[in-house]
Amino acid sequence: MPRSGRLDAPGVLHHVIGRGIEKRPIFLTDEDRNDFLTRLGLLAEEGYLKVYAWSLLPNHFHLLCKTEKAPLARSMRRLLTGYVVKFNRRHNRYGHLFQNRYKSIVCQEDSYLMELVRYIHLNLIRARIVKDLGGLNRSQWSGHSTLMGYQKREWQDTEYVLSYFGKGVGRKRKYLKFVKDGIKVGRRLELVGGGLIRSMGGWSEVLALRRRGEKTASDERILGDGEFVERVLEEWDEVGKANLRLNRVRMNLSLLAQQVCEKWGATIEELRSGSRRHIISKARGEFAQEAVKKLGFSGAEVARYIGVTASCVTRIAAGRELTEEVRSK
Repeated sequence: MPRSGRLDAPGVLHHVIGRGIEKRPIFLTDEDRNDFLTRLGLLAEEGYLKVYAWSLLPNHFHLLCKTEKAPLARSMRRLLTGYVVKFNRRHNRYGHLFQNRYKSIVCQEDSYLMELVRYIHLNLIRARIVKDLGGLNRSQWSGHSTLMGYQKREWQDTEYVLSYFGKGVGRKRKYLKFVKDGIKVGRRLELVGGGLIRSMGGWSEVLALRRRGEKTASDERILGDGEFVERVLEEWDEVGKANLRLNRVRMNLSLLAQQVCEKWGATIEELRSGSRRHIISKARGEFAQEAVKKLGFSGAEVARYIGVTASCVTRIAAGRELTEEVRSK
């Protein structure tokens, strides 16, 4: 079955899970863990991510973050690739460290941000890496200790998380009680599960929905209610269509450019360079006419490709010669 495309764009809240290949450890020493956190911190400091929660376990990690000036894929590529190179060098090994793809779940912030903060940090207790809440408070390997003030990590956005618990010194106490209450809840499979179970918040909600004979949108890549799922998919569909149109433009114009250049004995670089050589102007004129009249591209699309003004392309398409308005890209 083909893998679903990622829902990946700036400004989206993601729960990211990365696992070691064949469930092998991805952190062997404190040096490994600190290296990973240093790289994550740089991404946050440079404005690529807002980090709300994280935990490092022997063979996987959890991260709750919001993308800022770049899509998640770019940040994760930088984080994981750099980490693997150094990990392999430190431990004299070669090859892949992580499973083929990290899991990223788009989350409905209002409904799930705090639940995910608690769930991610309690992983250390559930995995018995620390024994209790006291151990979690002191552990360096989750964002919980930073929220409680035991560890100082400037790149972690503690203010945003703690703002959910009011103002003043009492909010850390309220946050701690919230985390403590989550211990008895146990595993929240709906937070990491798939499809309708995730979107509805658990099997009980799914069964209730079925008893009522109702339908709602769901997607294994999204944690949120049906309305949120529909909105995300609709917005992403528009992004996907725009990217598809852009790729089609680039592919078709590149093919046309190659054909025209072969005919006139020019290169694509010359066609797009703004050169005023007579033969290049002729080639550029034919390219613009073919693109507009036969392939149906807009003057603006053609202008961006060959490096001229849109009005210049309009004149070319009307059969007039390319003038001095050619501009360098």
